[in-house]
Amino acid sequence: MIHLTETLAVHTIEGFLTPDETSQLTKLLDDHLVAAGWVPERPRAGMVPPEAAQEILMAGIERAMPAIRRVFPSVAGVTPWDYHDLGPGDRIDPHLHGVHEPDKRPQRVARVAFHLQEAERGGQFYVDTCSSDAVWTDRTAGPGSAFLPGMRFARDIADDAGPEAAWLNDVPRTRWTSAPPAGTAVVYGAQLVHGVETVVEGRLRKLITNLLDAPPR
Repeated sequence: MIHLTETLAVHTIEGFLTPDETSQLTKLLDDHLVAAGWVPERPRAGMVPPEAAQEILMAGIERAMPAIRRVFPSVAGVTPWDYHDLGPGDRIDPHLHGVHEPDKRPQRVARVAFHLQEAERGGQFYVDTCSSDAVWTDRTAGPGSAFLPGMRFARDIADDAGPEAAWLNDVPRTRWTSAPPAGTAVVYGAQLVHGVETVVEGRLRKLITNLLDAPPR
């Protein structure tokens, strides 16, 4: 059963991939990008890496699972990874995925972000926390859902919502910006407002997966 605290937690896994694994992963992705000719149409757009790259990343998750479950004990499944590539001027605005159908399984508990390459300036990942009731709905988990009964659900805030999400700018928030050491993965709960600051110089390359409360279907 998923508890509210899991969906609001932040955790780090240092040494998520070894230097050799990181080098192998970089080469696999570089070769795949050349072969596929993939160029992101917008900063949020992702690409599914090839199977060999997925295997390296899943090996990292398997090693990290005991540490992950100390903070996110309901995690029992992992989705395939997505690759994201941001350049100068790109950013991902603050957003929140929310819980659309609490009675369905599996449910997302958290996400994992592994930065393969940091931008030279900008591009930091962040989460925003606040005490305001504005980011919450009146919905609560019922006895038949995957969540602790009575748990409240946050609003769904798309990163490309534009004027529809302008109200979020007026909500006082505290921003927590991460600068993890090389080889570190950041794990963050599914009900946290989060985003990526504007890349000023260089290139940000990151991979993201979802942690679920049951194996993916």
